[in-house]
Amino acid sequence: MRRGPGDRRTTPRICALVAIGASALMLAGCATPEARTRAALENTGLSAPVSECMAQRMVDRLSLAQLQRLGRLGRLQRAGDFEEFLRLTRGLRDPEILAVVSSSGVVCVVRN
Repeated sequence: MRRGPGDRRTTPRICALVAIGASALMLAGCATPEARTRAALENTGLSAPVSECMAQRMVDRLSLAQLQRLGRLGRLQRAGDFEEFLRLTRGLRDPEILAVVSSSGVVCVVRN
């Protein structure tokens, strides 16, 4: 099958659209864990500024798998306060998660 001159112009456009679409998907994927983490922290009764600060720190310091483990612990969203949140987090038996969550809480409460 022969290609005409119009095909040569279409190919770069399609490649550009695919690249833009892939970039948008990657950016959307990066924002989702932080937004979910922030929302979960706000549901425990933390203020919006503290939740935002903690979510940023947690997303930077924990792996996606660790964030997913936290997210799968649905009881976290029903925790009435930060102490209960920490108690439930401790139940995951992951010292790194516990260290990041607790240190982020201290740093962010002091900052805000």
